[in-house]
Amino acid sequence: MQNELPADIAATQAMLEAGGYITDRPLATVLFLALTLGRPLFLEGEAGVGKTEIAKVLADGLGRHLLRLQCYEGLDTASAVYEWNYAAQMIEIRMAEAEGVSDRQALGRDIFSQRFLIRRPLLQALSPDVDGPPVLLIDELDRADAPFEAYLLEILSDFQVTVPEIGTIRAARPPIVIITSNRTREIHDALKRRCLYHWLDYPDAARELAILRQKAPDAAADLSARIVAFVQALRRRDLFKMPGIAESIDWARALTALDKQALEPGVVQDTLGVLLKYQDDIAAVDGDVVSEILNEDSDAEQRTGNAG
Repeated sequence: MQNELPADIAATQAMLEAGGYITDRPLATVLFLALTLGRPLFLEGEAGVGKTEIAKVLADGLGRHLLRLQCYEGLDTASAVYEWNYAAQMIEIRMAEAEGVSDRQALGRDIFSQRFLIRRPLLQALSPDVDGPPVLLIDELDRADAPFEAYLLEILSDFQVTVPEIGTIRAARPPIVIITSNRTREIHDALKRRCLYHWLDYPDAARELAILRQKAPDAAADLSARIVAFVQALRRRDLFKMPGIAESIDWARALTALDKQALEPGVVQDTLGVLLKYQDDIAAVDGDVVSEILNEDSDAEQRTGNAG
């Protein structure tokens, strides 16, 4: 069932948190503005910080369909926008020939009509929906080629697509558009100007702990706190790929599956592949580094206890 758009920033934040997404006020503010102004929201940030999840929670919270376009190198209009149902068109032509249809112009108009049009995510997003305008997620745009990025300008400016054989198809009510990028390349200014922008950073310790307790509730409370402290310490080191929130959640679930109640050097070393995804990083976080971080966390906890 379609829900109304949130009335203010607090309602936006409450909607996200009701869907299990722990956020902060700056993100809730830009999302509220994107919904209110009808502007696409462009989210940049490292992989695993929760950019894609925002679109999923937003679609659930508003009761809208989620249309996801996963970008990749070589993505073209046939995969992203539309293509013709050539098999059905050929059958129509054969049937017309068998019936002796001689008006080729009428036949051409018929086979290039919307009933033979296969709608891909971008064109689907412009089509009427009984549940209201869908949430269109254009995920990891930085993986697509620059020409495809340029193709999006018409859609993001006027919420329309031009199909040469039919003409311009325009959305009666614009979709809610969320665009994400991991910043493996720069996105052109022309596209960014059409969007509201927000950089989604790694969360601070308090918010990450809240996320962990939401997403990995079976993990012991003390274990969750130690996981957050360890991951936060890792992000201060010179690694090729910092662990994101997704990796923190996976690690908490993995340690819980192993029935671990605390972080121990051997357990950390054995499960680093859950947290880190590059061998150079795993090699850099050797036994000495693990012990050093664990000792730092223990000392910090002891100082906090003494101060209390």
